[in-house]
Amino acid sequence: MSSLRTVSNDSVIIRPPGFYIIAFETFPYISYYIIFLTFVYAVTLVFNTLLIYIIACDHCLHTPKFLAVVNLAVIDIGLNTSTIPSMIKTFLFKDNFVPYNLCLLQMFVYYTFVILESYALTILAYDRLIAICFPLSQNLLNTSQIMSCIIGLTWVYSVGLLAYCTAIITRLSFCNSVRVFSYFCDYAPVFRLACNDNTMQWAVGAHSSMFNLMAPFSFVILSYVSILVTVFRMKSVSSRIKALATCIEHLILVAVFYFPLTIIFFLGLFVRAIDPDQRVLSLSLASCLPPCINPIVYSLKTKEIKIRALALSHLLSYSPFVSSALLACLGPLLTPGTPQIVPWTCSGLPPTPWTLC
Repeated sequence: MSSLRTVSNDSVIIRPPGFYIIAFETFPYISYYIIFLTFVYAVTLVFNTLLIYIIACDHCLHTPKFLAVVNLAVIDIGLNTSTIPSMIKTFLFKDNFVPYNLCLLQMFVYYTFVILESYALTILAYDRLIAICFPLSQNLLNTSQIMSCIIGLTWVYSVGLLAYCTAIITRLSFCNSVRVFSYFCDYAPVFRLACNDNTMQWAVGAHSSMFNLMAPFSFVILSYVSILVTVFRMKSVSSRIKALATCIEHLILVAVFYFPLTIIFFLGLFVRAIDPDQRVLSLSLASCLPPCINPIVYSLKTKEIKIRALALSHLLSYSPFVSSALLACLGPLLTPGTPQIVPWTCSGLPPTPWTLC
């Protein structure tokens, strides 16, 4: 084995057939937790897909704000899809082996969507900043074209960065243990298994995590400082309340995503004394819950989406099965005082079947 280490340090890269995912060894009832995450995944798929469908089918919602909302919904689906199905396979069906290439793919997809989620919340903060602080310049600073360019740039940047981060993992040799102590092929637990120098991988992981979490979070904080200054300069109390009401849900999403994930990532990178099972449990919750919460707390609670959701249920009322299923899905999101017959079109005319996709 020592000769293998020597050779690998000079020229040969030793790549194992795959890795074994090891986690939750001290939790006797882990199956119940995985069943809970399965429910979380189902809710994520249903509500985010419904949200994308509603926005795609109504041209009135093809605005910068709802482009950002659709972007967040797509990212939410991708983020939970990158981990929860594999967790079901690993911990519910007891198949914890992941082939080498599939491990790198999962690492790439997961961290791409984590970074995209961070920037998606920042884009929503930008939308609120322009709408409240610069309302007269909104048609100049926040058009659909500008929003599409911003979203496109975040995708290109995130994919490019993670392609590089994943590519440098292939420079590592794994000649000892292949047991990954995480709930998926996590970046830091994988590169720490290498038997050659992993300084570059540690530096890239630490710096990219710090920048891609802290820079967007700092922008969000500065945006809301500007928003609060603008709001408290308003003379009308009702205007202040209305402006702040549009920001509260977004702030909840920011807190739910940034605070736990930032703490856990940095503890995992810099403090090795943290209990592995506690880290895995905390990280899995911090990663899987925001995509489930986002459409319920923020997107589907907005007035425009609520109106279209009710109109959709009204149009589907001819089918008792579809209607009851849809109303059961939307029930928690609709307030008792919301009218049941609502406009679908921009002109305010009653909804017609051809307004649907």
